[in-house]
Amino acid sequence: MLKWILLAILLDWLIGDPPTWPHPVRAFGWWIRTLEKHVRKRFKNLYIGGGVLWFMAVAVPMVILYGLSISLPPLLWTIVSVYLMFASLAAKCLKDEAYKVKKLLDHNALDQSQKELGYLVGRDTANLTKPQVLRGIIETVSENTVDGILAPLFYMLIGAPLGLSVYFAVAYKVINTLDSTIGYMQKPYKEIGYVSAKIDDLANYIPARLGALFMLIAGGLMGQNFHNGWHILKRDCRNHKSPNCGFPEAVTAGLLTVQLGGTNTYFGEVVVKPTIGDSLKELETVDIDKCIHVMYVAEGLLMLFAIMVNLL
Repeated sequence: MLKWILLAILLDWLIGDPPTWPHPVRAFGWWIRTLEKHVRKRFKNLYIGGGVLWFMAVAVPMVILYGLSISLPPLLWTIVSVYLMFASLAAKCLKDEAYKVKKLLDHNALDQSQKELGYLVGRDTANLTKPQVLRGIIETVSENTVDGILAPLFYMLIGAPLGLSVYFAVAYKVINTLDSTIGYMQKPYKEIGYVSAKIDDLANYIPARLGALFMLIAGGLMGQNFHNGWHILKRDCRNHKSPNCGFPEAVTAGLLTVQLGGTNTYFGEVVVKPTIGDSLKELETVDIDKCIHVMYVAEGLLMLFAIMVNLL
């Protein structure tokens, strides 16, 4: 199974997410929005409705996967499995989106960079300054190094001994899509998205902590400030409203010797957050490159670790 996971990683690095290709996450998003409409109509208690929504959103893709596994010829099922695992990873996509923002900032196109960042984050971006846009994209790359790459890879590897890598990968992506679609603390999602947000927190508990360690090692190998990364990770990993996002953000802030976190606006509501890291230097667009390098090296280290464990 490891060879198919390796192939999925290679495809992600080479191809990424071509916009004209069908992508399962888009289907998951459509399914979640469809369920949301029905739940809002049929449930007075949206906390309960949100739990039903979560169950249906995850259960239906699992049933479809099982149906494909028993109906498709083995070779075709392998191809489908590799494609779904490849589509569960987002390294090239994240790199491309981050570099769009970087290029716009380098050309002083602040309005366009705000718009591009808005496609990637939940916060309001229309009035952000250049340093705030930079902070937003670096936080996004940091968080999604776990959510979009290391966490799905972690679950693929956990499922590999049982031959269930594709099930684990798809289940994680649905859970993560639920959180990014409706798992907000603000209205109108606070009640209906409560279950989705909490289960996503649980699903990312181990990957966030393990991923932060791999990111720290990757940063050290890339010549970044390993000792400060370790110091800030220990000190500030819980300076975040999410129980998990603080870990990759803290290690990134430490490696880059910058300050992340702080107050943002979501759906017009100001949300005060603690800062992460020390502002030993100003954020620069080159910091985006450094985050991307850490992302790729951390992914390679996690896969190398899995191969070594398998050989032993």
